[in-house]
Amino acid sequence: MALLGQPDEDGTIAGGNGDDFGTASIFARLLALCDDHVMRVLSIVMAETLEAGSAVIDALGNHLNVDIGACWQPDDAFFDLLRDKEIANSMLAEVGGKHVADGNVAEKVKTQKKIIRDFLSGDNGRRQVETWLPRWMKFPVESYTDRGGFRTADQWARVRSLFVCE
Repeated sequence: MALLGQPDEDGTIAGGNGDDFGTASIFARLLALCDDHVMRVLSIVMAETLEAGSAVIDALGNHLNVDIGACWQPDDAFFDLLRDKEIANSMLAEVGGKHVADGNVAEKVKTQKKIIRDFLSGDNGRRQVETWLPRWMKFPVESYTDRGGFRTADQWARVRSLFVCE
């Protein structure tokens, strides 16, 4: 906001809502800034306006080869939200291998999550897996099941041909 000569308490940069004067004022200020400062402002505008889980995010992430794994690790909130047994078993296969997943396919989700955590931390005699990401967080996004209805994967499927040479 300081780069645009606006007070911090004004909120967002991209909140013009059709205000032509406001948009033109920001544009005029951007023209006076150096490229590095324009890029800083652009990163904030992108953060304010891009919808997580949209086809645009997947297109950008795929094109830019974004590596979420460089700054994300599964935490308690991630595991608290993981409740699907089929998905947990697929994740277990990713971190522990097919043999481990098949051997625990009948176990409760809670047990499978504990084994996944052990692989990610290297606890309880498990080899540590350091760079694992759920398929949902990769670019391009992937689903764990064939059930359909995974909005983000469906959106990427619609626009994929625009960005991937077959």
